[in-house]
Amino acid sequence: MEEIIHIKFSDELDLHHFHPRDAKNLLSEFLDNAEEKGYSRVRIIHGKGHSVMKSIVYAELARRPSVAAFFDDRGNWGATIAVMKRTG
Repeated sequence: MEEIIHIKFSDELDLHHFHPRDAKNLLSEFLDNAEEKGYSRVRIIHGKGHSVMKSIVYAELARRPSVAAFFDDRGNWGATIAVMKRTG
């Protein structure tokens, strides 16, 4: 039986503790929450280099209409900043 883990989202998500198979759903929920909360930008920590996790993050951000832009965090290239489109 799978254990359900409840996560309280903020404007930052650290994916280091999760398996890549879980990342897409978690990231999707995180971005849905960011839209609901009206965050202007969020930070996603995925690890350095061209990792599987970073590929998952970039693919999800690219397909989301609510994401205006995304780029490597200048201070830590193991993270990505996503700029959210304004709503309303």
